[in-house]
Amino acid sequence: MSLYTKRGVSAQKEEVHAATKKLDKGLYPKAFCKIYADVLCGDDNWVNVMHADGAGTKSILAYLYWKETGDLSVWKGIAQDAIVMNLDDLLCVGIYDQLLFSSTIDRNKQLIPAEVLEAVINGSQEFFDTMKQFGVNITYMGGETADVGDVVRTMAVNGTMTARWPKAKLITNEKIAAGQVIVGLAGFGQAKYEAAYNSGLASNGLTSARHDVLHKSYGQRFPESFDNSLDDSVVYIGPHRMKDEVEVDGKKLSIGQLLLSPTRTFAPVLKELLENHFDSIKGLIHCSGGGQTKCLKYVPENVHILKDNLFTPPVIFDLIQKASGADEREMYQVFNMGTRLEIYTTEKDAAKLISISESFGVEARIIGRVEEAEKQARLTVKTVAGMIEYK
Repeated sequence: MSLYTKRGVSAQKEEVHAATKKLDKGLYPKAFCKIYADVLCGDDNWVNVMHADGAGTKSILAYLYWKETGDLSVWKGIAQDAIVMNLDDLLCVGIYDQLLFSSTIDRNKQLIPAEVLEAVINGSQEFFDTMKQFGVNITYMGGETADVGDVVRTMAVNGTMTARWPKAKLITNEKIAAGQVIVGLAGFGQAKYEAAYNSGLASNGLTSARHDVLHKSYGQRFPESFDNSLDDSVVYIGPHRMKDEVEVDGKKLSIGQLLLSPTRTFAPVLKELLENHFDSIKGLIHCSGGGQTKCLKYVPENVHILKDNLFTPPVIFDLIQKASGADEREMYQVFNMGTRLEIYTTEKDAAKLISISESFGVEARIIGRVEEAEKQARLTVKTVAGMIEYK
């Protein structure tokens, strides 16, 4: 049994998928978000999309970092995490403008004071203001903020994003086919619209990252930061403190900064691509929960996805793997490993898409290709340990 499973979480969300298997899959079952007919206005040429997600357990990392450093600004990153985990999923069905966002914040008032709430709410608006500069308009509709100390130990930051969009401008992944290539966009580095280096970790696999990387003393000092029913052998078993430093691209960054890098949005890049090069895009996958295996859920059944040129994983994933002892199969199943967005396109159009991404400071390259398969979609990933097969 993996450490991930022992901590009561699942990279593949098997029980969630089992619980929801009887639900309507929407108009396009392979689309990255569920898409419905336009019930708001009743126009057959438009659709409605509503998506819910959040920062997950990353808010616990923010809590630990804030308690140790007193730095309130870390909570602005959590606000961005909760928004981007919605926004970038919607980007993957082609939606990049005129979005509505409502936040849901649950806190333990005894531990999370008003100034933390203020930092999250103001951080949300600051992110929306930045996106507006790139033509991505998101209206902040407020939301629910509840004091529920009996439910949450520290704080949970989530949200819901809604849009109405023309049916003719959707990406539904039905056009993914053998012969295409996959352009990967890096989640790490520093994009032109980012204020600092991004580790690329994003907001998935943070339960594993937190317990595997951070020192046992965090559990002793902050028992409110984990499920106390867990076996002690899987709780904060790492070698590092938040303030420990490592060198990244010639700069010294703390472990806390790497773990808490705000989830990068690809919205400025994809707005340009979707608005001006829509026909070049055959499919879009956000490598979030499920890491590099995420694509298996959204590609057609008759394809083999071969990823043999992924980005070299940035330092944060090396730190996590060394601390946890996880093998390559588990790492690529839990984490994005630095390659967080996949664009399925033709070989002829790939260079153009790569050039546009890099104009925003986001590294991009052909990471693989689509081949024919029989009956069931399958995935092969090239790692330093060799080729790994997933189905």
